[in-house]
Amino acid sequence: MPTNPRELSYWWDSLPDALINADRPALIGDLSADVAIVGAGYSGLWSAYYLLKENPELKVVIVDAQIAGFGASGRNGGWCSALFPASLHNIATRSSREDALALHAHLADAVDEVGRVLQAENIDANFAKGGTITLVRSDVQAQRAADEIAQAKEFGLDDAQLQYLDAEETKSQLHATQVRGATFTPNCAAINPAKLVRGLALAVEKLGATIYEHSPARDIQPGQVICSHFALRAPIVLRATEGFTPSLSSYKRNLAPVYSLVIATEPLSDELWSSIGLHQRETFSDFRRLIIYGQRTADNRLVFGGRGAPYHFGSAIKPEFDRDPRVFAELKSTLIDLFPSLDGTAITHQWGGPLGVPRDWFASVNFDPRTGLGTTGGYVGDGVGASNLGGRTLADLVLGQDSERTRLAWVNHHSPKWESEPLRWVGVNAGLFAMSTSDPIEERTGKSTLRARLAGRFTGH
Repeated sequence: MPTNPRELSYWWDSLPDALINADRPALIGDLSADVAIVGAGYSGLWSAYYLLKENPELKVVIVDAQIAGFGASGRNGGWCSALFPASLHNIATRSSREDALALHAHLADAVDEVGRVLQAENIDANFAKGGTITLVRSDVQAQRAADEIAQAKEFGLDDAQLQYLDAEETKSQLHATQVRGATFTPNCAAINPAKLVRGLALAVEKLGATIYEHSPARDIQPGQVICSHFALRAPIVLRATEGFTPSLSSYKRNLAPVYSLVIATEPLSDELWSSIGLHQRETFSDFRRLIIYGQRTADNRLVFGGRGAPYHFGSAIKPEFDRDPRVFAELKSTLIDLFPSLDGTAITHQWGGPLGVPRDWFASVNFDPRTGLGTTGGYVGDGVGASNLGGRTLADLVLGQDSERTRLAWVNHHSPKWESEPLRWVGVNAGLFAMSTSDPIEERTGKSTLRARLAGRFTGH
């Protein structure tokens, strides 16, 4: 961990001192609780929040290897969206059409629920629900957009959920190069993720939870969290470790840590923003295979990120993996390709971190009342909104409440484990290579190739 937490991301660097300088001790010695949670990111904090809202008498203890919000919760692209790593078709195939639509509706509501909690708890996370624009910039991307619109209509979703914009409609919201059109969904808010996670940690503590930082767990077993310096015992133990899950000895193959990297510009002038757009702080992407994502921040920077960093052998996670000069250079080049007026604009922040990727690219919420073990995660980078729904659902399951949430398609879904090394290293990086190289091939040929279709299978779509 950097000596100064502000070095973790632009989001951390933007925090007021009061949100950074929370004085939380490490857990030394044994302790008992009603509920133990490993991981003080979104999933762990949302689970604690809703448990304590429902039952304030619970003794909830959260431990984190670093500090609250150290992982993806404080370093992501700032999208609070209704996105799910598997498509509606994929969800319906595993369950039913009705189940797919129910999960979609609850994820959309989670975006608004985050906004409601921010207001109720007086957390200023720069929440702006401007929706998401996904640009179409080539023939192949146009086909992909048409397929997405067709799938939405097949499932009965109307323009209020997803609509197609022509070129002029798109440019009125976002003026990028080569724009032919776009899709638009209102189900996304731009946020400052570090303000959200640090503010949520304080809110959870006000409800009565105790957070111990710098308290790494070595393993989770029924009834206890095991560490070199403590044993935290509880009848209910919830794992909320996402991309850092392989650090737990019993869970090394549950999720693969795949890195996503991000850059942030200096604050842009009103003149530049007038030429670019995003006047409602819409988030944006396009239909290329290798995912990109961007937003306009509350202080008028452009934050832009994407995949492209390799998976590291043995699910290794190291601070140096957060910064890859090659990927940062590619991100800047892509950003200028989209918006040439940004050529010469200073990049003030560069950072990254690991995502948690399940073997079948299907996020899940699991709880076993026999062992008391539960978890929510596997969001593949779309966890800001999904973790809220996951935390609410996990709280329902722990408290034995039968609700619409506990009957959703991702509840008690068990993804297969990743292969042992070296097969895991070969397979994950082959998928990443297919995604990173299929875009130039499609641009050159105007056709979706076998490599591109394999990349689609790798992403769970």
